[in-house]
Order: sequence, then C-alpha cells, then structure tokens
Amino acid sequence: MGSTSDKISGLTNEAIGNAKQGVGKAVGNEKLQAEGKLQEIKGEGQQALGDAKDTVKKGADNVSDFAHKKL
Repeated sequence: MGSTSDKISGLTNEAIGNAKQGVGKAVGNEKLQAEGKLQEIKGEGQQALGDAKDTVKKGADNVSDFAHKKL
C-alpha cells in the first residue's frame, strides 16, 4: 500500500472506531466500545505508517538529487 492509501485507511478506521465507541457508550455495550477503541488505534497506526513512508521517500529523493548533482 502506498502512503496515501495508508493514510486514507487510517482515517477511515479512526472514524469508524470513534463511531463504534460512541454507539457502544450510548447503548451501554462495553464490547462495542472496546472494538471501537481497537479500530481507532489501528487507524492511528496506519496513518503513522503512511507518514513514515513519506519520510523515507523524501529522504531517498534527497539522496538521489544529491547524487545526480555530484555527477
């Protein structure tokens, strides 16, 4: 998955997780609240992965640009 896909999936999972937590809290369903929290955390991880991929790509691009300038 690319960094943008990871970020979009992460945002989606966070939103769904937050919704599950809200519904679980409203109806008194602790299991649904827990599932929502897990999904939210998963989304946060996916977004962090997307950010890390962006950072690595930018670093590689900088190295490549530097190498081309030296040639």
